Amino acid sequence: MSTWGFHAAFHLTRLHLEAGGQLPTEPDKVLHQGEDLGQWVTSVRFGWDKLTTAQQWMCTHILGIHPAGEHEKPKPRRTHADTWATNYAAAKQFYEREGHLQVPRRHIETIIVGSGEDQEKRELRLGTWISNQRSRAATLTPERIDLLSTIGMRWT
Repeated sequence: MSTWGFHAAFHLTRLHLEAGGQLPTEPDKVLHQGEDLGQWVTSVRFGWDKLTTAQQWMCTHILGIHPAGEHEKPKPRRTHADTWATNYAAAKQFYEREGHLQVPRRHIETIIVGSGEDQEKRELRLGTWISNQRSRAATLTPERIDLLSTIGMRWT
């Protein structure tokens, strides 16, 4: 957000509050002169670290806006590499338990990912994933081929 955009939205939000309005906390609820004030407040709260110290002070002391808490922030999106690594961990878990990677196509493998309070149970379609890895062998990196081969992947 440009400095001008910040100041314009700040001013419109201040006018809204001075007119007796509540601090908008959700997008698409309060539009003022074409500016979505709820969207702006949300972007300020979640982008707090990108604001200058003066902007943070103005938001806190004049508008009553505070940074979003860690529990409010959305979890970061998983990358393709993260997804591949999770599926590989499931394949390794299956291999260690069964001694092979001849996974039935419809097999679902349950795996625990994360640590501490961030642990979650995931059910992965391991059979489908293994089949897809075989069919994509020509495009997999040598490192991924080696990892799968080490745990008993049959490529044909």
